Amino acid sequence: MTRQYELVERILSYQPSANEALLNRAYVYAMKAHGNQKRASGAPYFSHPLEVAAILADMRLDDATIATALLHDTIEDTEATRSEIDALFGAEIGTLVDGLTKIKKLDLVTKKAEQAENFRKLLLAISSDIRVLLVKLADRLHNMRTLEHMKPAKRRTIAEETMDIYAPLAGRMGMQWLREELEDLSFRWLNPEAYATVSERLRALRQDNQGLIDEIQGALTSKLKAARVKAIVAGREKKPYAIWSKMERKQISLEQLSDIYAFRIVVPKVPDCYRALAVVHTTWHTVPGRFKDYISNPKQNDYQSIHTTIVGPKHQRVELQIRTEEMHSIAEYGVAAHALYKEGGSGKRVPAQDSSAYRWLTHLVGILLEGDNPEEFLEHTKLELFHDQVFCFTPKGRLIALPRGANCIDFAYAVHTQVGNTAVGAKINGRPMPLASTLRNGDEVEIVCSEAQSPPVAWERLAVTGKARSAIRRASRDAVRLQYDKLGREILDRAFRRHGQTFSEEAIAKALPRLSQKTAEDVVTAVGRGELSSGDVFRAAFPEEIAGPMPKRRRQVKRSEEGWFGLGKVMGLKFRWPGSAGKERSESHAGPESIPIRGLKSGLPVHFADGGAVPGDRIVGILSPGHGITIYPIHAAALQAFDDEPERWIDVTWDIDEDNPQRFPAKIAVTAMNEPGSLAQIATVIGEVDGNIQNIKMTNQVADYTEMLIDVDVWDLQHLNEILTGLRARDVVSSATRSED
Repeated sequence: MTRQYELVERILSYQPSANEALLNRAYVYAMKAHGNQKRASGAPYFSHPLEVAAILADMRLDDATIATALLHDTIEDTEATRSEIDALFGAEIGTLVDGLTKIKKLDLVTKKAEQAENFRKLLLAISSDIRVLLVKLADRLHNMRTLEHMKPAKRRTIAEETMDIYAPLAGRMGMQWLREELEDLSFRWLNPEAYATVSERLRALRQDNQGLIDEIQGALTSKLKAARVKAIVAGREKKPYAIWSKMERKQISLEQLSDIYAFRIVVPKVPDCYRALAVVHTTWHTVPGRFKDYISNPKQNDYQSIHTTIVGPKHQRVELQIRTEEMHSIAEYGVAAHALYKEGGSGKRVPAQDSSAYRWLTHLVGILLEGDNPEEFLEHTKLELFHDQVFCFTPKGRLIALPRGANCIDFAYAVHTQVGNTAVGAKINGRPMPLASTLRNGDEVEIVCSEAQSPPVAWERLAVTGKARSAIRRASRDAVRLQYDKLGREILDRAFRRHGQTFSEEAIAKALPRLSQKTAEDVVTAVGRGELSSGDVFRAAFPEEIAGPMPKRRRQVKRSEEGWFGLGKVMGLKFRWPGSAGKERSESHAGPESIPIRGLKSGLPVHFADGGAVPGDRIVGILSPGHGITIYPIHAAALQAFDDEPERWIDVTWDIDEDNPQRFPAKIAVTAMNEPGSLAQIATVIGEVDGNIQNIKMTNQVADYTEMLIDVDVWDLQHLNEILTGLRARDVVSSATRSED
């Protein structure tokens, strides 16, 4: 275990102005606070924060960060309190330690929700100070290095979390060495057989290629020296997990990988990078499609380098990375390479929070916090933690970086949320393409927008980025709320007019305490959802007008021997009985207080019951809490289930746009002869009269006949009857009726 003076001396070696007294106090306080606590390995618990501090010292971080590492588990695992940490070490360190402390006594249903809520708290702290992230990643690294002492189930859970979240997060922060070690340690426990196999093959390959590696390194060095390019050439071996994942992704063997060994050429300045590239490309043949210039187009984690692959000495493929010393430092240590502060051109200290990687993180936090629940937050976090990217451009030349596999929908939302919400089409390199088209490096993408558009719910499944999915989900929620708001206003307006009053939000606002709602808008939406009745709202708004409870209105039920029934007045809305018992119901015109609907694209939350309803049917709506209005034909047997709930009945009528006709779903039951060609004849009849078959289900099939249910889209009731008449005229059809199933 590192001793106190050793840690302090290591920090003073790179930060002579470090607060030695602060470090000593933190060391002694943490050691006493953890006391006799033990780790799962049996080692003193204090060895863990000490090793975390040592990892951060190797990264040359400041004294406050090291002190935070020593104290990071005190609030969570000892009797120490935040106020005590603030008093002894200052509010700055107290805030950092608190950001690393898990939320205690979470009243959450699932372990996943608890994990997500803790991670949400951590990201919020990180967005305020990057040092929280650096300590957390060092903490996770030491835990992974000692994972063998945990129970198998716990070990796997921690490894999965590390692979899913912390390793990608380290990568997005540009800390390449840390990401690779976290991935390898996770891989070791998640897939031990594969880890052992790849590691053994790698050892054998290392021995076989030792001479070749030295030869390639020597050839590169001599060529650069001859061209008077000052450079350091070093080889790098790919880690086991990186090898395994590439083999899985490309479905190739280890021997087919061309970049198990890569070589870095580190030069003093940016112009030297391109001079070195010229030497390499004029000496050896390049491999087509294997050149990327991340100096001109840096990655979002600030990574810069030139990548190229050549056919080098002995006809071996050689992957090269050419970068400056500063680029190399940032490539390995990311935001930590700034040591929190780096000297700007003016000589002033410039915070590492100004880096692109950190700006991405704060932007990510802003997006993720818009999620409605912890699981959604965690899902979007994982979606955003991509490493590989494609670079695309707007028509004006703006560079948009997206994860590999992203499409035009993701591009639109990356440009601006409003662009995504109103997107109706896209042009890729000038050619009209579907919005779901996958983008490639260098594509120029133009998004076609329309203010009349709103994002379909299905887009959420197509989108790749967390930002796009979050925005689509949020737009869908807003649209649903607007639908319920519109429906609630319709219902309340009719209820208030029935009592001789004018509906207004001001009238409702006075009654909010009695309705247990925060705003008048919440009341309106609750009525639309069916969570509040219009009568309750009116009584709360005008208690002086109604003495005692409103009488419960009942539907007047008139049943015939066929079981049909009539409708009375309910909730101030007219329900009209169109005919007498024993007669076929005909379409009626709804009263002045009926709520019109416009087919399947209504602005209200309206959907049709199984079996469908078509223009020409007399229809009625049933209000269902949380689901809006379900439309039933008046003859539907399912309506009898709502006989004792008159407050849920709403009169509705068709509001068909004659200039823009649309089809409606219906279901028909057909019994046909079981012989070759029967189904073809049935389909022909439906097609000849412009019906559209959506689905056919065989419900009963015997030797002589077949019973089937056919989902068909029709224009109206007359069209449906025309299809039924045509089917009955066929010799192979014994019966054809409308079905409610």
